[in-house]
Amino acid sequence: MPARTVYLDNNATTPLHPEVKRAMAEALEAYGNASSLHGLGRQSRVLIEAARENLSAFFGARPDEIVFTGSGSEANNTVLNLALCSCSECGVGFGRSIVTTAIEHPCVLETARCLEKRGVELRILGVDRFGRVDPGELEGLLREKGTTLVSVMTANNEIGTVQDIPRLAEITHRYGGLFHTDAVQALGKVPVEVGEMGVDFLTLSAHKVYGPKGVGALYVRKGVPFCPMIRGGHQELGRRAGTENLLGIVGFSRAVDMLRLEWKADAARLGELRDELWKGIQSRIEGASRNGSPEFALPGTLNISFAGVEGEAILLYLDLEGIAVSTGSACSTGSLEPSHVLIAIGLPPEKAHGSIRFSLGRENTAGDIDYVLQKLPPVIARLRRMSSVYPGAKK
Repeated sequence: MPARTVYLDNNATTPLHPEVKRAMAEALEAYGNASSLHGLGRQSRVLIEAARENLSAFFGARPDEIVFTGSGSEANNTVLNLALCSCSECGVGFGRSIVTTAIEHPCVLETARCLEKRGVELRILGVDRFGRVDPGELEGLLREKGTTLVSVMTANNEIGTVQDIPRLAEITHRYGGLFHTDAVQALGKVPVEVGEMGVDFLTLSAHKVYGPKGVGALYVRKGVPFCPMIRGGHQELGRRAGTENLLGIVGFSRAVDMLRLEWKADAARLGELRDELWKGIQSRIEGASRNGSPEFALPGTLNISFAGVEGEAILLYLDLEGIAVSTGSACSTGSLEPSHVLIAIGLPPEKAHGSIRFSLGRENTAGDIDYVLQKLPPVIARLRRMSSVYPGAKK
């Protein structure tokens, strides 16, 4: 058995906060359908609306601008599918076109490519070697093509790069477009305030902030045209049909309560731990390089390429030592292709294949970092001895 367990895959999902567990357990007694008019139904409705007010207050929105969804992926799909809307009552009106970036989450890129096959014009912005979007490139596209839907994630899930969302949103609005940001990885790590960001749509997910899986939220700025992707009942003011996930919504709300109290201190502490991890890797392992922006970055995300080894092999050997890491997005696990994010920032495929993402969370300690720095160097050394491409490897 490993000497200890160190979980460094918090960008994939986070453990439930103890207060979230408590709140969800208490809500188990509220079993009424929130659409029912009897007392049990009204009890559930009160809990959902209290959660809506709590979330909206946390990032500067109005309660009626929040739509609860089943996940961040559903929320992203809902926004992108607006590009197909031709309903006269919705009045979307920006045409069948989407602009997004080469480093978006698969639920954005794959949806956008599917919509392209259905007649939507798709334009994909490149990024620099740090993963940052050039605002001038976006402006050039919009000046040439005009009104569109622009979707740029606030912070990248693999390399942690944070974009200048207020500037990109302002450019989009200047040319008559609507702006969406996937803020799933940003919430609880960097400031997320819809007024300051200037966005029309914003996506969130509970399980990235120590809440439960299976619940997300979509901010829809009041007055912005909107077309539901899931139709049927009248739930969520007619914007998303289906009986609400009461336990998930309650858990999401309590997770936000805890963010309000803890996130700034946690972010500062995680930034220090991340920097200690990177310094330790630099001093102990040759041929290690950092991917992403050292300046505009999430505090707990560190993506490293190790020359001459495969990322999956590193992951498996670390797992034997009780250390959980990732080779990229959890939604891409099982793919034989190198990370599209690392390719987009200019890494050659062999270097992209040798990359590991360490993503820290509120439960990580300095002792965890010491343990990783104890176990990682011999793992890399062992794999390099078996490598057919690393200089000095045994043949």
